[in-house]
Amino acid sequence: MQAAEPTDITTWHKRFAIDANNRAWDLAVVARTPAEDREMLDTAHASAWHWSAIGTELNRMRATMLLAEVHAQLGHGASAYGFAQEMHAYFTSHDTPDWEIAFAHAIYAHAASVAGASAVHRRAYESASAAVAAIADNDDRAIVMKTFSRVPRP
Repeated sequence: MQAAEPTDITTWHKRFAIDANNRAWDLAVVARTPAEDREMLDTAHASAWHWSAIGTELNRMRATMLLAEVHAQLGHGASAYGFAQEMHAYFTSHDTPDWEIAFAHAIYAHAASVAGASAVHRRAYESASAAVAAIADNDDRAIVMKTFSRVPRP
């Protein structure tokens, strides 16, 4: 078997990272079967793994955001909260588009809720509400609302 060229490997990593990311997000905003829960978890981790091989820090933090949301939806409080703390710290300390900061607050709130961190959940939920209201583009707001609507109210 002939070894792949480094550019080929990078191309394949990127393709798989994007495909797995998109599939996990598609599953994250709908009602799922137990098999689809497993697929959502597997594809989120696959995306994170591929981005870890070839992505930028932003790619890796977006993958971490997805991991936080998936783990929160599946009730994995400790891991969801760990991922959420990491990505929330990143997005709130960098120049972040309005839609992405709203995602960061919403997912942080969701993970805090599942982890039983009620004070953090309440503050993050309030921040998410304000950030969602501040999104300039209606289409972007609608996309974020698919995730925010799944976050339990404090």
